[in-house]
Amino acid sequence: MSADNSSKQMTPEQEYEFYAEPRNQEPQGPARRRKSPLSTPVPVRFPADLLENVKRAAEADDRSVSAWIRRAVEHELSRSA
Repeated sequence: MSADNSSKQMTPEQEYEFYAEPRNQEPQGPARRRKSPLSTPVPVRFPADLLENVKRAAEADDRSVSAWIRRAVEHELSRSA
């Protein structure tokens, strides 16, 4: 994929093919670090159907479930502030 195409979103299949090439597996640019370290894990239980909805939403946003939940909590806290 050339530099001018890098702003276009790839399908998962295109991403797989792109990153299957060893030359596309080299890190680019400076390392990204979290804003601040995370605290200790907090166990939270969800009903199975709600967890499935969260997993689908996280996948649609290309995020981990944990990152998606953190973002949702941050959003709710900023709304009530």
